[in-house]
Amino acid sequence: MFDHLEIAVLPPGPRYPPQVRLLVNGEDVLDPAVGPDGRGPLAADLWPPHGPGPLAATDVPRRVELGAPACTGGGCGFLTVVVHRIDTVVQWYDWQPPDHMTRPLACDFDAAQYDTALARAAVDPWWRVYER
Repeated sequence: MFDHLEIAVLPPGPRYPPQVRLLVNGEDVLDPAVGPDGRGPLAADLWPPHGPGPLAATDVPRRVELGAPACTGGGCGFLTVVVHRIDTVVQWYDWQPPDHMTRPLACDFDAAQYDTALARAAVDPWWRVYER
């Protein structure tokens, strides 16, 4: 059975431009790993104006930064995961959480559903007006 990815772009807040929340099977995978005051990835970083973003899965595994706790300057670390496409499956594995935070479980997504979730979130880039 595959995991299910949903992506939500949040409006800008007092500290950050629009950021992204990633829901796997209906659960926010970022909140336990970066804390309630932490940030998810910035929308502008996930969908750059030219070329694919870091969540675009390829047959070459790569580590992607997905968030950070509220501490300043990255001193507490970052939440990262390896994103890798193997045929019709996209895997997220080898999570590296910030210090003393919860490590999310590995995820296996149906590649078609994964690609659709990324495309759906990028189709209306209302958040571009808030880019840094």
